[in-house]
Amino acid sequence: MTSNQALFERAQRVIPGGVNSPVRAFRAVGGTPRFISRGHGAYIWDAEGQRYVDYIGSWGPMILGHGHPAVLEAVQKAALDGFSFGAPTEREIELAEAIIQRVPSVEQVRLVSSGTEAGMSAIRLARGATGRSKIVKFEGCYHGHADALLVKAGSGLATFGHPTSAGVPPEVVQHTLVLEYNNVQQIEDLFATQGDQIACVMIEPIAGNMNFVRASVPFMKRIRELCTKHGALFVFDEVMTGFRVALGGAQSVYAGLIPGFAPDMSVFGKVIGGGMPLAAFGASKKVMSLLAPLGPVYQAGTLSGNPVATACGLATLKEIARPGFFETLSGRTQSLVAGLTAAAADAGVPLVGDSQGGMFGFFFADTLPQNYAVVMATDKERFNRFFHAMLDQGIYLAPALYEAGFVSAAHTADDIAATVAAARVAFRALAA
Repeated sequence: MTSNQALFERAQRVIPGGVNSPVRAFRAVGGTPRFISRGHGAYIWDAEGQRYVDYIGSWGPMILGHGHPAVLEAVQKAALDGFSFGAPTEREIELAEAIIQRVPSVEQVRLVSSGTEAGMSAIRLARGATGRSKIVKFEGCYHGHADALLVKAGSGLATFGHPTSAGVPPEVVQHTLVLEYNNVQQIEDLFATQGDQIACVMIEPIAGNMNFVRASVPFMKRIRELCTKHGALFVFDEVMTGFRVALGGAQSVYAGLIPGFAPDMSVFGKVIGGGMPLAAFGASKKVMSLLAPLGPVYQAGTLSGNPVATACGLATLKEIARPGFFETLSGRTQSLVAGLTAAAADAGVPLVGDSQGGMFGFFFADTLPQNYAVVMATDKERFNRFFHAMLDQGIYLAPALYEAGFVSAAHTADDIAATVAAARVAFRALAA
């Protein structure tokens, strides 16, 4: 049996940092990353045979857990028919129809292969639709690693303390305007002075790349009003929240709180691929008709609408649309957060948490943070100690304070109870 340490040393010789996505390297928390050999249901096993209760779920896509029978059957059948054709397939239409059916604000979608690709394409389309150059994003929100969006992003960049990335020339981001999340005054002031130059406002409605921070209702409502007034497009980045926090995504949550609410454009990923590389962006037919081959905004991809990925995504969307699915998932997630906060309180450790659907987060703090600066001020060192204490007990949390967590339909009440029991042990050690 090969050890995690041996694999990590081997990986570092041929892969930068030993990983193909930075947060996997455990640099934020220290120690050796676990090399995963397999997954089943709510569990994953590392190269040394250690089993973990998995609260990462491939960073969100595995909403059904690993190896769901219906998804496996769909993928195996699709693979037998062919991996890729570079030509249209009926399944692409079916997946587009499934997304549109569940998200009323979207009339047409374009399938792509990654969240980064979808976010980058959405920005290009927004600029093409408005004829404007400036885009607005919020500090701590991560929309993929496209150059124009790597400005004060969260996620891995928060983990490593970099406000931006090397290799991004200043002139590339000169039209990217960054504001504080949940700050109504800032967005009002910006539109008052530059409203006629703004192509779009892009937001994570529930930010999952600075842990779990939800946009306030007044903040969301005001952005919608300002975009409408000034002719800017309001872009919802639902790569993480789409079909994860509710069947209709985060926008359905806000539509229930703000009468008539809807974004102009939406970006999806993760759950719609069921764990396969697949993402999408969508909007009204009027806006989407500007895309090639109909319009002047170019976007293309060799593997876009991949037949195996669409089979995986379709099977996943079918399962999560079953009656009661999200009620059960939400209840399970809420019980986890409630259990963690109660266990921390019993140990005298400050901890706050929040959840929506199958997505959750917690902070070692007295109150829930509302923006990136406050997130950065929470107790990182205590989180790192907690992470390793949980890992040692077979609970796999995100290896960074700045990442949300995910519960799947495969997590049982016993899994939640075991997690809370492990947390009680960890919290007692932190309080000592």
